[in-house]
Amino acid sequence: MSYFMGILVLSIFAENFVLSQFLGICPFLGVSKKLNTAVGMSIAVIFVMVLATAVTYPLFAYVLAPNGLAYLQTIVFILVIAALVQLVEIVLKKYIPSLHKALGIYLPLITTNCAVLGVTILHFTKGYSYGAALVNALGSGIGFLVAMVLFAGVRERLESCDVPKFLQGLPITLIAAAIVSLSFMGFSGIANGLLGG
Repeated sequence: MSYFMGILVLSIFAENFVLSQFLGICPFLGVSKKLNTAVGMSIAVIFVMVLATAVTYPLFAYVLAPNGLAYLQTIVFILVIAALVQLVEIVLKKYIPSLHKALGIYLPLITTNCAVLGVTILHFTKGYSYGAALVNALGSGIGFLVAMVLFAGVRERLESCDVPKFLQGLPITLIAAAIVSLSFMGFSGIANGLLGG
């Protein structure tokens, strides 16, 4: 149990896909202007990450790898992720149209979100079992949520600040993202102790 808790904490903080590994930056910068859209996008990403891992892990381990088709991993994983994103989009459009409209183009971009694809592929490089892979996917999704919520708070705070004209817009957003990312670098020191390394 402590092994799984270690993976969960590690994937949320020390190996945060957005703030430590710099994957999934497009939705991080594009949807984090408002807290409600940041949370909505994050919940969709958590759902897609966990379900994509649940489907792709056995697909790779029991179909692709044993049959010498491991080279098709990326294509197959993207197809699975695309199908799951379509499912999320249909559900949001039907039941939460305001969130669907607020997410706009960024919702279909989950398909090509390198953080989602990275989660599904990196399980095998880390040697995770199926259970550990699911815990890592959940933790990575929660880490995405934490990054989005923190940065949405920072961006909402920046709206009320007197930012010099030459820094307004994207420059101050990138500076703020770098500072938030630096705060997560402090968690890398605990990474070795969590998994007994």
